[in-house]
Order: sequence, then structure tokens, then C-alpha cells
Amino acid sequence: MAEWYARDASRKQKATYQSKGNNGKRTTNGIIYGYLKDPNDRTKWIIDPEAATVVLRIFQMSVSGMGPFQIARTLTQEKIEAPGYYHQKLGIGTGKTKTYKNPCLWAGNTISNIIEKLEYLGHTVNFRSTKESYKNKKQTKNPKEDWVIIENTHEAIIDPGTWETAQRCRMVKRRTDTIGEANPLTGLLYCSDCGSRLFNHRKRPSQKISKATGNVIHESGRSDYVCPVYSGTKSRGGESECTIHFISTQTANALILEAIKRTSSFAKDNEADFMKMLREESAIKQAESAKSHRRQISKNEKRIAELDLLFRKTYEDFAAGRLIEKRFEQLSSGYESEQSELEKLTAELRTELDAFDTDSVRGDKFMELVKRYTDFSELTPAMLHEFIEKVIVHEADKSSGVREQRVDIYLNYIGQFNAPEWFELEDDAPQVILTAKEKQRAQWSEYARVAREKKRLAKLQEQQIA
Repeated sequence: MAEWYARDASRKQKATYQSKGNNGKRTTNGIIYGYLKDPNDRTKWIIDPEAATVVLRIFQMSVSGMGPFQIARTLTQEKIEAPGYYHQKLGIGTGKTKTYKNPCLWAGNTISNIIEKLEYLGHTVNFRSTKESYKNKKQTKNPKEDWVIIENTHEAIIDPGTWETAQRCRMVKRRTDTIGEANPLTGLLYCSDCGSRLFNHRKRPSQKISKATGNVIHESGRSDYVCPVYSGTKSRGGESECTIHFISTQTANALILEAIKRTSSFAKDNEADFMKMLREESAIKQAESAKSHRRQISKNEKRIAELDLLFRKTYEDFAAGRLIEKRFEQLSSGYESEQSELEKLTAELRTELDAFDTDSVRGDKFMELVKRYTDFSELTPAMLHEFIEKVIVHEADKSSGVREQRVDIYLNYIGQFNAPEWFELEDDAPQVILTAKEKQRAQWSEYARVAREKKRLAKLQEQQIA
């Protein structure tokens, strides 16, 4: 009887809990760092100004390219109170009786959890975890598909653009090297042929004494990106599966800054023309895709209806005894599997179709980003991660005697955008500063071009004389 009573009570509590969460109410009494409970209504959250400032700074540091453990180390060094101790001071949370040896010690996992929380966008998230039974108190995490998200239930601390950028920055591991800091471009440059992320090679500036003359030779530092597939096969001594796709960090930075500056200036000075061009370019690119998507959705829906009919007929045959149970299970499982795959594919196609119709929304988001920045003279890590989606680096072409390289820069929200030729920046575009070796190569290329031109003219002159 005791077992039966406990199981029945657990079942009723779980049903109440599920009903509460599905109806848009919070299923937890706890509160996250950055918020406080409203004294007039304990079910509502209000912003805690002191903690919210720290949360906002954490997101800004993440957008600037810092990892969770770097952020934790910075906050610890600055003697900022950790969330557990801060809540203990306020008399809230689960650690009221806990003893903190270092109240300002932040952990990398704490930073990761803060950056991942949708609650900072103003949303309520229910059913992140569950318990298998009333006998087992261990919690297991639910997949994100099973979460119930209720939007705009309280005031947001972080805007959607910053939150999305922070999530994107966390997907790339930026390891520090002997120089002591990670390159902000890592994770943004891709090989045009194999699609791999380009690998960063860096070297400190150094000095060495020449054995022949005894003079001090200064060697400049280097920082460049190459295709990892090319580097890997070369290091193993095998035949290269890709080409080098070399580009220096200086060149990449200058090209990216120029693209951001040119597009932002055009969008700011000619907003109506910018939105019109964005819609026209998007319409051209998406017309065929949208047509194909609608055709495929129609086919999928027709097949789903056919599978419903087939399943119904199969069940009637089984119920009438014309089909054995084993055969019925095989057929029904096959129909259900195919139907679920088609429904999933159809939902994805519909999502892409909806995205095709949000050009104005994407343009508005980019305009918000442009208006947030007033100084485009220097490319900062935060600007880089907020503006750039990806950079596709093509292999350099030296057939003309001069090294030429195509670099495709894709901006967030709007993709690859080319301002019209009539538009000119008010000031000069940033110049690419070449290293000594690059200057020497450029000079050699120019000498070779001049020599070829002289030979061509001499040959032409000989033909005219003859």
C-alpha cells in the first residue's frame, strides 16, 4: 500500500507539473543570475542591475572572441563575486549554508551555462531535465526538441543579435599559441575547394646573429592562413589532396575591413537603395530554390496521404485476418518510418521557404548592426564576429605574372553583397600593408612582366623589319 500510494502521488504531481509547464508557467522556484523575483508578484522576474551588468559584460567578452575559461579568469582577477556567493549574500538560491573559500572564484562551466541560457533573451524555458521515476532522484537532460519555450515573459538583458553571435563564437575553439593569444580570424576563413577551415600559422618577430658578418639580423613575425588538408598531406610526404590557399592575416583583415566599411557606408547613406538591392538579389537567388521547394513539399504531402491510406488498408487486412501479425508489423513500421522522414523533410523545406520571405527582416537586422557602430577605422574582434559570417579564400592565380586571388566575404544577415560601382567611400579604403617578402615577390613579378613585354615588342619589331 505504501508503494502504491507513493507511485500514485508521484503520478499526480507529474501531471500537475506537466500541465503547469505546457500552459506557459515556470516549473521552477529558482532564479538565475541577473534576475530577482518581483516583491509584489513572486512569479515575475525583474532585472537585478548589479548582476545584469556582469552578464552583459560576459556576453560582450564572448563576442570579442574570449573563451569561457578566459572570461572566468578575468572575472576572478577583477574580484567580481561569483553567482553562488552573490545569491547567498541576498539570501536566495540553494547555497545559503555553503562556505566559500574564495567568493570571487569563477568557473568556466558557470560562464558556459550563462552564455547558453535563453532566459537572458526574456524567454521562459521549461522541461530542460526530468527524473526517470519517483524512486530515482537523479536528473537526466532532455533533448532541446522536448523543451517548452515561452517567449517574452520578462525583460531581456541581452539582445538577440548579441546572443546569436555569442553562440556562434563558442562553436570555434581558439587555442592560444606561443604568442599568447588566439587569432580572431580563426574559424571564419574557409578553403574554396575542400571547404575546410583554414589553419593559422604564426611566428614571433626574432633576432639572430649572422655567422658570416656577425651582424644582428631582424626577422619580422608572420601570421598567415593555409588549407589544413594541403598542410597535412604535405607533412606526411604524400600527394597533396588540395592546394595551399595561402593568405596573410594582414591581407585578410584589410579586405574584410574594406568590405564592412563599404557595405555599411552604402547602407547608411542609401538605406532605401540598399533594401531594394537586397530584395532584388535575394529574389533572383531564391526564385528557383523556392520553386523546387514547393514542388518537393507537394510531392511529400501527396506521399504522406498515400501512406496514411496504405496503413489504413493494412490494418483492415490485419483485423480481418488476411494478414499475419509479423507481416503487419513489418509493413506498418516501414510506413511509419517513411512518413516520419517525409514529415521532417517537409518541415525543413517549409522553414527554408519562410526564411526566403524574411529579406526585409534580415536587412533591418543588418541596419541595426550598422547603426550600432560609428567608427570603422579599425577592425576589432567584436566587429569581426558581429559582421562576418564566413570568408571563402580561393587559390591564387599567377598565370598573368602577377599574383591575383579571389576572396568572397559573406556578411551576417545579408550574405555576399556588392555595393554599386557608382558608390565611392568618402575616405580612401584601407591599404593592404605588405611584408618585406611580399614586396619582394611583387617586385619580381613586375620585373618578369616588364621583361616579357620587352621580348614581345622586340619580336614584333623584328617581324616588321623582315
